[in-house]
Amino acid sequence: MISQTLLKQNQQTNADRSNYEQTFKQLAQAIQSQLSASEHFTLSLSSEESQFTRFNQAKVRQTGQVRDGRMYLSVMTDSHTIATTLPFTGDFAIDWPLTQSILLRLQQDLPTLPVDPYIVLPAPAPTQNGTSREIRGGSLLAAAEIADRLLHPVRSLDFSGLYAGGMSYRAYADSAQKLHWFETPSFTLDYSLFGTTNQAVKGTVAGSSWNEEAYHQNIFETRKRLELLSRPVKRVPRGSYRTYLAPAAVSELVETIMWGGIGEAALRQGNSAFKQLEQGEATLSEKFSLCENFDKIAIPRFNDRGEISPSQIPIVEGGRWANSLVSSRSAKEYGKCSNAANGREAMRAPIVAAGNLPTAQILSQLGTGLYLSNLHYLNWSDLNAGRITGMTRYACFWVEEGEIVAPIENLRFDDDLYRFLGEGLIDLTEQQTFIPSVGTYGRRSLGGMWMPGMLIDQFRYTL
Repeated sequence: MISQTLLKQNQQTNADRSNYEQTFKQLAQAIQSQLSASEHFTLSLSSEESQFTRFNQAKVRQTGQVRDGRMYLSVMTDSHTIATTLPFTGDFAIDWPLTQSILLRLQQDLPTLPVDPYIVLPAPAPTQNGTSREIRGGSLLAAAEIADRLLHPVRSLDFSGLYAGGMSYRAYADSAQKLHWFETPSFTLDYSLFGTTNQAVKGTVAGSSWNEEAYHQNIFETRKRLELLSRPVKRVPRGSYRTYLAPAAVSELVETIMWGGIGEAALRQGNSAFKQLEQGEATLSEKFSLCENFDKIAIPRFNDRGEISPSQIPIVEGGRWANSLVSSRSAKEYGKCSNAANGREAMRAPIVAAGNLPTAQILSQLGTGLYLSNLHYLNWSDLNAGRITGMTRYACFWVEEGEIVAPIENLRFDDDLYRFLGEGLIDLTEQQTFIPSVGTYGRRSLGGMWMPGMLIDQFRYTL
C-alpha cells in the first residue's frame, strides 16, 4: 500500500511537471505578444529535478537535491540577432516579469549589433514536425534508498563515485508557432573501484529504470578486473601492438572524432579530419559504420531551432562517407539541404555498428597485445591528417596468447584514423554497449552512445 505521504509527494511532483509545461507555453505566448511585426524569437528550456549523491571509500560524503531551470532566449530580425540566458522556476508569476524586462533590453540592443548575413528566421514546419510532446516513463530509486542499495554490494571495497538521477525537461518554442516538449526520468552512476596499488577500475550504470540484478552484475564484472590489477605492473616499450579497445575506450575515440569533424561548416572551413573521406580521396574499412540514431537513445529529436531530425542519419556507411550534419545556417551559407543538425553540427545520438567478433573470443582473437578499458586526454595531433593522440587509463592490460598477464603502465598513443579505422581494423564485437553521458557541468546530461568493442592491428604507441 502506498503511504499517504508518498502519494502526496507524487501528486505534487506530477503537478509541478504539468506547471512546468504550462508555464513554458505561457511564456512563449507572452513573448510573442511583445514583439513588433519585424521581430522573431526562439526560446529553449533545460530544466531538471535531480538527486546527487557522492561516495568515497564506500561511504556517503555528500548528498542533496537540485531543482534548476534555464532558458535561452534569442530575438532577431532579418539582419540582426541577439540572445541571452535566463532562469526558469516553472511559476509564471515569477518567471514572466524577469523575462519581460530582459526581452525589452534585448529589443533595445538589437539594432546596435553588426549585420548577420546568415540569419535563419524561424519558419513554419510541416504539420507533423511543428509540435511534439514526448513524455517517457521509468522507475528510479527514491532518495532515501540510494545509499543502502548502492553500497550494499561494495561495503568491503574502496568504492568512489557519483549517482545523479531524476527528471529532466527539454523544450522549444518560437515565433513560427513551433512547440516541443520532452521529459524523461534517468540516472547515471559513474564509479571507480580502487585496489591496494592505487590503480582503479571504472564502471558505469545508467538507465531510466533501476535494475538491481544488472547493478550487482556490473559490480561483479568490475571487481573481476580489479583483482587483475593486483599483479605486478608491466612496462610496455613504445611501438605498435595488436590492441583491443573496450566499448568505453571506443566511445572516447568516437567522441573526439565527432568534435567538430562531422558538420558541414567544419568540412567547408578546413576544420575536419574527414575531408579526405568526404571528397572520396580515402576510405575506411567496410566494417566501420557510424550513424545518428534517435530511435535507440533517449534524447529529444528537436534541435535548438525546433527542427525535427530524421530518426536516423548515416554518417559513414561501410567505410564510405554518407552525410555531413547540416544546420539551417550552414544550409543557407553553403547552399546545402539541412538535416536538422543543431547549431554546433555535433552528433547527439551516435552509434557505431556492431561487427562479427563474439565477446567470448575477444582475448583469443587478440592473442598477444594490449587490452584497453578506457582512454583519456584525447586530442588531434594533426587534424587535417586525421591523427589522434591520447593516453591509456584505468584497467589496461598486457595479454599473451589469449590470457591477461599484467596491468600496464600508462601509454600514449598517436595514430592515423584512416589507418586504424581502415586497413588496421580487424573486427568489431557482435555486442554493443550503451555508454551514457555522465556530465553534470551546468546541467545533468542526457543520452549517450552505443558502441561495440574494436580489435585493431598494430595500434601505435609513442611513449
